[in-house]
Amino acid sequence: MPEPLKNDLQERMVHMFDGLDTKITNPEVYQQTLERFRKRGLRLPLISELADPLLIRECYGQTLSDVDPDAPDPMNLFRVHWHNSDDRRSIVDVPAHMVLPPELTGTEAKIILVPGNRFPMIHAHKVLAAYGCLVPRLMSGHFDPSSQRAVWPSTGNYCRGGVAISRILGCRGVAVLPEGMSEERFAWLRAWVDDPADIVRTPGTESNVKEIYDECNRLSRDPANLILNQFSEFGNYLIHRVVTGPALERVFQTVKGDSALRPVAFVSASGSGGTLAAGDYLKQRMGTRICAVEALECPTLLYNGYGEHNIQGIGDKHVPLIHNVYNTDFVTAVSDAGPDGLNLLFNTPAGKEYLKDRRALAPDLVDKLADLGLSSIANLLGSIKLAKYLNLGPDDGIITVATDGADMYQTELNKSRLKYFPDGFDQLGAAETFGRHLLGAATDHFEELDRRSRDRLFNLGYYTWVEQQGIPVASFDARRSSAFWDGLLEYVSQWDGMIAAFNQETGVERPAI
Repeated sequence: MPEPLKNDLQERMVHMFDGLDTKITNPEVYQQTLERFRKRGLRLPLISELADPLLIRECYGQTLSDVDPDAPDPMNLFRVHWHNSDDRRSIVDVPAHMVLPPELTGTEAKIILVPGNRFPMIHAHKVLAAYGCLVPRLMSGHFDPSSQRAVWPSTGNYCRGGVAISRILGCRGVAVLPEGMSEERFAWLRAWVDDPADIVRTPGTESNVKEIYDECNRLSRDPANLILNQFSEFGNYLIHRVVTGPALERVFQTVKGDSALRPVAFVSASGSGGTLAAGDYLKQRMGTRICAVEALECPTLLYNGYGEHNIQGIGDKHVPLIHNVYNTDFVTAVSDAGPDGLNLLFNTPAGKEYLKDRRALAPDLVDKLADLGLSSIANLLGSIKLAKYLNLGPDDGIITVATDGADMYQTELNKSRLKYFPDGFDQLGAAETFGRHLLGAATDHFEELDRRSRDRLFNLGYYTWVEQQGIPVASFDARRSSAFWDGLLEYVSQWDGMIAAFNQETGVERPAI
């Protein structure tokens, strides 16, 4: 078993925040979990393996190819990374990606988009965050899979990822999400939970995050429930910094090749703050700046605003505890009319025909636009706004991600059609949508952050985390320092050591199929 962390800052952080244990805190539960995993034939991937999946391919490549990527199979834990092939059965050297052309984006900058729908089971990258949050709790004996329920508060994909991971590990996962989220999310959840009571619907829609917190506070009164709040779990931040970050770097270097392409920025919706951690990695490695995107109808970061919107999957009305605010360089807001309209443009016959015939986009590119869900389209629009704000050219690159694909929003298509085009979405509607939301993307509702504006954003989080959620002020303020965020990285090697020791004790060399 690895030695506990010696660094004083690290030791203080263990006591400041949940989920940062680096030693076994409950030996009895730990031993029970060991025996449980041994009987089930479960082996856990190291975080370093997920960060470099070619290591997984060397050991398990042939076995993986025979496993259904949508089954609750232990082998799918070894697919919780960005390097899955298009059919999601094999591991590729470089993650799937597309370089969006000026004919689509209206800017000469190279916008490089990396789709997350190659991830197993949920077709979204939030399953990675769920793994990063739960595994440290298992390795410390803090969570007992035989008697406790893992509660996953979310605005959609994270709770699905949590339910998937929970089912593989043989424990109960509880999804807590707003009742107004897409029907596809609820259909998936109904197929994966054993008890309908494990799907908890809270009032409202995407913006109603506090209502999720309130329900989790109620559930936490029962010691059988462990709350794994993605907005405050530093495992979410770390897994994206050390796994998503390197994957995006590989994509950029592949696109760059021998050219003079310059990495300018990473763009991502604010959401839980987890995916933005990949920007911390890219900034450290390549000097990219970081742009956070939010909904104009609820411009929390930009204007301290509030409201309702339909960019599902990004959450708002608060500043996540794990958002490294002082490392964020830009904030921009996108109206939900953009993702709603472009979802129609990218995924209806009239829209696809317009893109191919009138905009001369390659048919294979048009087909790939189905890889973009609503928050993914918001990331695209935020990237276009940033490119225009910085007046970027063909030698400038912007990196962004597509959290999930359009298949999670099929029922939203008809809602958008009725809302914006009640007489039907035709070629004229497609042209209007393209012109308004792509060619018409502007630099309005955009802020380049300085020290004072970063102070404002950081201080805004006080009201959620200190006043509402009870985080001590000293713990909250510790996050102002870059040393805090860089210091978190030491946990990764510690957790990997704990996972390796756990796997050795179970004696499971290869997961059971």
